[in-house]
Amino acid sequence: MENVLFSWSSGKDSALALYEVLYSGECNVSALLTTITDEKKVPMHEVSSRLVERQAEAIGLQLVPVYMPKASNNETYEKGLAEVLAGFKEWGVEKVVHADIFLEDVKKYRDEQLAKLHMKGVYPLWGRETARLAERFISLGFRSIVTCVDTSVLGAEFAGRDFDADFLADLPGNVDPCGENGEFHTFVYDGPIFQRPVDYSEGGSYTSWEGRFYHLELV
Repeated sequence: MENVLFSWSSGKDSALALYEVLYSGECNVSALLTTITDEKKVPMHEVSSRLVERQAEAIGLQLVPVYMPKASNNETYEKGLAEVLAGFKEWGVEKVVHADIFLEDVKKYRDEQLAKLHMKGVYPLWGRETARLAERFISLGFRSIVTCVDTSVLGAEFAGRDFDADFLADLPGNVDPCGENGEFHTFVYDGPIFQRPVDYSEGGSYTSWEGRFYHLELV
């Protein structure tokens, strides 16, 4: 069975893509690869690294961080990522799984970075209808909370809500059901890939990017 790395964001699309990979039986996930800023958070999702570590523990997989200073540029990030990937490449891992659905420019960027190391990307959710993916995520029994909202397209009151059927029903028509355009981000705390739920509490809230993004802190 082929060994792969999995690019883990802590959110719902990652969880669904990991479910698809684990239950396909076609490959073995060697580790979860997660970008962590110097503030010890996952970018955009703004979930603390400790909670992501608890996710990995509950799933039963190793978490491998790619550290990225918050003020860094793509070059810094790409160098750190390449160093981590090169280590796994030496052990025979040649593919990285991503949860992207339809953003062509993002997929192209990932594939270009992997090609430099003679590695390939795997996209189990690619090209699938986002409304159906959102419904599948919920029907499988996953549970997640919205941690970040882009207030230019969605009200701040959506932060802190569970990603469920009611949430989907309340979304404006211009917002993708999976938030694939960055409209919102989530933290998954339970579901079929978890051996146990990940406990958390809601903390304070804050904004970033001159007030555009509204974040709910989880502790």
